[in-house]
Amino acid sequence: MFKPLELFIGQRYTHSRRRNRFISFISFASMLGIMLGVMVLITILSIMNGFENELRSRILGVVSHVTVSGTDGKLSHWQEAYKQLEKAPHVVGAAPYIQKQVMVANGKLLRGVLMQGIQPELQTNVSDTSFQLLAGSFGDLVPRQYSIILGAGLAEDLQVYPGDKVTVVVPQVQVTPAGVLPRVRRFTVAGVFSSGQQEFDNFSAYIHLEDAGRLFKMPEEVSGVRLKLDDLFKAQSVSQQLQHQLGNQYKVADWSVEHGVFFRAVKMEKIAMSFILFLVVAVALFNLVASLMMAVNDKSADIAILRTFGLEPKRVQRIFMIQGSIIGVIGTVVGAILGVLLASNIHTIIPAIENAFGFKVFPAEVFAISEIPSDLRWSDVALISLAALVFSVLATLYPSWRASQIQPAESLRYE
Repeated sequence: MFKPLELFIGQRYTHSRRRNRFISFISFASMLGIMLGVMVLITILSIMNGFENELRSRILGVVSHVTVSGTDGKLSHWQEAYKQLEKAPHVVGAAPYIQKQVMVANGKLLRGVLMQGIQPELQTNVSDTSFQLLAGSFGDLVPRQYSIILGAGLAEDLQVYPGDKVTVVVPQVQVTPAGVLPRVRRFTVAGVFSSGQQEFDNFSAYIHLEDAGRLFKMPEEVSGVRLKLDDLFKAQSVSQQLQHQLGNQYKVADWSVEHGVFFRAVKMEKIAMSFILFLVVAVALFNLVASLMMAVNDKSADIAILRTFGLEPKRVQRIFMIQGSIIGVIGTVVGAILGVLLASNIHTIIPAIENAFGFKVFPAEVFAISEIPSDLRWSDVALISLAALVFSVLATLYPSWRASQIQPAESLRYE
């Protein structure tokens, strides 16, 4: 695109050794700023992508992609709806459930719990891979044996282990000869699970669907049917189709109704963080403009001599565009390489820093995610690199135009 003369002079002007070393320093500072900005942008975006994926897998691993229930919170004749729903497009798993708030007690220890009645043989169809049973299995939930599986945090708070007994108090009263009393049932702890989400593990428990039906006086009803989709981002369209297909006697909801605001907030935070970090590149670009303007003033006599030899203004403009572009290209390429290396090895770099200085960036007892995840996306790398290159070229336009407007007679008058 450029002729060898412009390229040769532009390369020579990139490092001004003899006349003004300060210009070389400003050029190096501009290159360093672009490099650091690109590196930090790639690294931070990769980390935020990793956090978003981690939160999505943990939150959506314990909530339903789509739920189908009755308009009054109960679903009668759920077997018919279940057969219809498991054949729906994009549905890879379905399971009925009963969900109620209860109190679980062990002696003087009492906790509020979200109790869920499930069918063990169907629950694995809608459970996420992050869901782990630390003790026992869903097969231990046998009807009429009143077994219960507790979250790891809940079991720790109640100080119980598999085989221990807990008391479940249902916030529904029953009339007895002794008066009006809450409904109480003793359960045997059959297992402990971990979902990877501390808030869920601290307040959740599972029992068999049939036991839940008797406990909550719902012998032929369930709260609804959970659906797992092959693509969770199709949940909204699938729920709309199912609502239209099933009719108004059913209530269809997807995960975005309850958790969509949270993920939109994460996305907005990522956009805001990208904008803030791009200001680092913007400062480097201003330094690039300043260094080119200083170079134009420093080389005005050289430009005048070149003009007297017949060099056209457009070719003079190209010289300084090449000079600024070289700085932008080197800074962008080096920054992209360092950013990719840093983002790809963040899982080993951060533990090394933590071990060296003796602290945890995200303590497990405070944060739900104790390790810094990273999801390097080449589309982000390409977008950041392309934006840095384009803005680097744009930053050269005004200084190079000023260089092309230098008049030889005016510049050589005092030489």
